[in-house]
Amino acid sequence: MPAPRTAGTVLPDPHVTLTDAWTEELNQDVEQWDAREEFPWEKWKIVQRSGLLGVPFETRYGGHGGTLTDTMRALRDFGHACRDAGLGFTASTQIVSVGVPLQAFGSEELKTRFLPAIISGELITAHAITEPDNGSDALNISTTATRDGDDYVIDGGKMFITNAPIADLFLLYVRTGKPGPFGLSVFLVERDTPGLTVGAPLSKMGLRTSPLSAVTFDRLRVPASRRIGQEGAGFLILDHVMKREILFSFSLTLGEMEHRLARVLAHAKSRRQFGAPIGAFQGVSHKIADMKIAVETARKWLTDTGAKVEAGQDAAIDIAATKTVVSEANKRTALDAVQIFGGQGYLTATGLERDLRNAVAGTIYSGTSEIQRNRIASLLGL
Repeated sequence: MPAPRTAGTVLPDPHVTLTDAWTEELNQDVEQWDAREEFPWEKWKIVQRSGLLGVPFETRYGGHGGTLTDTMRALRDFGHACRDAGLGFTASTQIVSVGVPLQAFGSEELKTRFLPAIISGELITAHAITEPDNGSDALNISTTATRDGDDYVIDGGKMFITNAPIADLFLLYVRTGKPGPFGLSVFLVERDTPGLTVGAPLSKMGLRTSPLSAVTFDRLRVPASRRIGQEGAGFLILDHVMKREILFSFSLTLGEMEHRLARVLAHAKSRRQFGAPIGAFQGVSHKIADMKIAVETARKWLTDTGAKVEAGQDAAIDIAATKTVVSEANKRTALDAVQIFGGQGYLTATGLERDLRNAVAGTIYSGTSEIQRNRIASLLGL
C-alpha cells in the first residue's frame, strides 16, 4: 500500500496544493452539510484556491497544462484528502462537464471568454445529457434544437443534472437531426437565458452536498455561435467527455478507497476484543485483505485505461470495465468498512455509513453497471 499522504501533500502539479489548514477546513462538519443537503460554498473557495480545477487546461487560459494522467492523480489525491465525496464530485464535474469539451472542440472566442472563469471556479458548470425517458440511451435524446436563422430554438428537458441548482453555464446535448450518432449537437448556454428553467434540488441517498435537479427548455433561443463543434458532432464530443468523466470521477473514488483502507487497517490493529486486536481474527483480516485487493485492482484498471486513452488507443471496453470494477469495489469496501467498525460504523458521526450511501451512486451515474456489462458484451460481439 502506498504510504498515506499527509494533509499538506503537494498534488502532482506544483500549483495544486492542499495545506493542512485547508484540509482540516474541508473536513469540518461534513456530516452536518450532508444532513442538510447543502452545497458548502465556503469549502468551494478552498477547491478554487487549491488550483485543482485548472490541472488539465492550457496555461494561456489560466490552467496548469497538465495531462490526463496528471488530472487523474490530482483528483485521486483530493479524494484521499477530502471526506466530502459530494464536494469532490462537484469539482470533478466542474472540470469535465464544460471545460474539457470547450477546450477540445470550442471556438477560440468561447474558450477565451469562458475558460478562465471555469478554471478559477468563478463560474460553476454542468452538462445536461440525461433525460426522463433516455438515461443511458444517449442516441435517442429527444430534446430538440431547430435552426431559425442565426439561432437555434431548443425545446425539451433533462433530468438528474449534477451541479444544475448552482450552475452558471450549461452544456446541452440536443437533437438536431435524425436519431443516431450524427443527429446530436452541443450548445453552451448561460443560466439566465430566457427559456431555461432549473428545477428545485432533488433530495437523494448520497453525494448530498453535490446538488442536482431537472432542467427544462421552452423555446430557448441560442445563437449558432454558441454551438460547440460542428452540427451533428455531439456524439463525438459526448464520447470524448464520458471517457474522461469516468476516469476523473473514479480517480476520486480510488483516493477515497485508499483512505478508507488505511482507516480500517488502523482500527483493526487498535480495536481489541477477547484479548486481541480484531485484525487477528480471520473474519476481519480476510475482509481487509479483500479491500487491499480491491484498491489495487481499481488502481491498475484506472492507470492502464488512462494510459490507453491518453495514447489515443481504442479503450471502449477498458472504460466500461474500469467503471464497473471501481464503482462496485467502492460499494463493497464501504460495506465491509461499516461491518468491521461494527456499531461505530453504523453511526453517522463515524462517516462510514455516508461512504456507503455515496458509493451506491457510482454504480448508477455515467452508465449503470448493467449498461457497462451490456457494452462490454456488445463490443465482444455478443
